[in-house]
Amino acid sequence: MIKLLKNFLVKLLGLYPNQFHPLVYIKGNPEIGKGVFVGFFSEVNATKGRVVLSDNCDIASFVAINVADSHKLCIGMHDEIERGEIILEDNVFVGSHSFIGGKTHIGHHSVVAAGTILINGGHIPPYSLIVGNPHRVKEGYYKTRGAPSC
Repeated sequence: MIKLLKNFLVKLLGLYPNQFHPLVYIKGNPEIGKGVFVGFFSEVNATKGRVVLSDNCDIASFVAINVADSHKLCIGMHDEIERGEIILEDNVFVGSHSFIGGKTHIGHHSVVAAGTILINGGHIPPYSLIVGNPHRVKEGYYKTRGAPSC
């Protein structure tokens, strides 16, 4: 019955089937590691770009991870959509209502706080806390807080 309902939602809403839930939007071919969780109403868009969600990443609900940036195309500054690679190393947590855009590499055991906006985030070192809009990086924030308990 549950499988039937999932298939119905996929067809009704025009969603793409995925390993998480019909209300998770996965497009393109993101590289998804073991033990990854993606919450309801989140988007992972790897269309014509590269997205890596390494082992044990936890993506909360209402998160957008999107390689595409079309604003310059829309206003006539470019002839095509810009795309940039997104890599989340092992054990990265992304809080609810966050956005991660292209040209962002987040080191292992880091946390993206709820509501954070990362556009062209660059290379963020492991054990960092990333917060805000514009985002701020607190390098090593979790390194001094002991070994992970999970």
